[in-house]
Amino acid sequence: MAAISFLGDLLQTIGDRGRDLIAFGRGELARADTAADLLRLCEDLISRRGEASGVALARLILERYAALPQEERLIFLRLVAAEFDADHEAVDEAIAAYRANPTRAQLGLLHESAEPRAQELIRRLNLARGGTLALVRMRQDLFVLRKRLKQEEADPDLIDAAGSLDSDFEHLFMSWFNRGFLVLRHIDWSSPADILEKIIRYEAVHEIADWDDLRRRIEPPDRRCYAFFHPALLDEPLIFVEVALTSGIAASIGPILANEREPLPMRSATTAIFYSISNCQPGLAGVTFGNFLIKQVVEDLAREIPTLKTFVTLSPVPGFRNWLDRERGSDAPQGLTPEDVETLRLLDSDTWHRDKTKTEALRRAMLPAAAAYFLRAKNAKGRPADPVARFHLGNGARLERVNFLGDTSPKGLSQSYGLMVNYLYDLTAIEKNHETYANLGTVAASSAVSRELRANLPPPRTLVLTEA
Repeated sequence: MAAISFLGDLLQTIGDRGRDLIAFGRGELARADTAADLLRLCEDLISRRGEASGVALARLILERYAALPQEERLIFLRLVAAEFDADHEAVDEAIAAYRANPTRAQLGLLHESAEPRAQELIRRLNLARGGTLALVRMRQDLFVLRKRLKQEEADPDLIDAAGSLDSDFEHLFMSWFNRGFLVLRHIDWSSPADILEKIIRYEAVHEIADWDDLRRRIEPPDRRCYAFFHPALLDEPLIFVEVALTSGIAASIGPILANEREPLPMRSATTAIFYSISNCQPGLAGVTFGNFLIKQVVEDLAREIPTLKTFVTLSPVPGFRNWLDRERGSDAPQGLTPEDVETLRLLDSDTWHRDKTKTEALRRAMLPAAAAYFLRAKNAKGRPADPVARFHLGNGARLERVNFLGDTSPKGLSQSYGLMVNYLYDLTAIEKNHETYANLGTVAASSAVSRELRANLPPPRTLVLTEA
């Protein structure tokens, strides 16, 4: 990290000195407080050849952008999307030149011509110290703009331009944040306070109530937390995973998060349970970290604790309740029998999960329904409807077990009627499962899950059942 800090200081010095080289007068720079003003600075930035002045100007643009109110930031992004396209005349000329002389050199010139100017703008803005994080935050604003344009049914060309700008961000971020640049760090109670505070803030699966709650999750020897970091973001975690070391596969989250419990001796730990995975930077949506994180942590834990033989998740099922409610209300449900539909009426009681008689009846109907949800319900791309399932199955995990009332918290009941699942990471089968899922869409599931699927369901429809 010292080397990174040194380079950052060096860029800071270059930027400070480069301010004197910027052609704009000080008065004009001081007035650069609107979207149109910033756009003119961006035009100047991508036309410059000098590194020092470019660093200084990039820093100024990002500082002024961050100081703008949100509405003005969205106007700026709208202008960038519309104005920083590729030069279409140059593209036509490059296409003609390639057709006349189809060499690799001409193809390279065509590729260069087809690149939107927005990509070069993003690269140059990244020269500023802290530029990478600023650009990640900028992309979050772009998400807001794209959503608003769709809601307003704006000009299709503008919607397309905003989508193209988002693709430019994602394309560059995928290069800047590839696995080779990521650093895995073990987060424990001795980690810097600002990082621990961010773990509390960014936890997205099981809320961390306070510092004591965090301590219970990371200090005991049978609890672990690991995060990926990037040199350009320093103390900003990209994604983190919380792990419980146990003597068996857990079926519910309650005992793992319990306030009072006895830590498990390490000699008794046979199972590592990944019970929470949280992405920390919304602006990096579409850039994959989780698959690398889990596989790296599995390798590190297996090396550190030889008694660990089983690696599983205890995962939420965020799309299940919406799917089940639609199935219950459908005239022709695809994943439920008429008898199941009738039994599931018990869910309409607010206290069903506290009634032993009701829960026993619901268990017999809900587990087959869950099997149908995981094995039959698909999204528009023909993949499992559940987003968490897509993530773990795509990583090569196997759907191992469905847990009725695994999470009876208000959040767990509201998103899945309390359902949780275990995905098993079998080191000997990960690659095979990944390949069959990627190539054929096959859901790797244990026989216990497959047996729950009702035999008398109607044939699967070719149309999409749900999207989560």
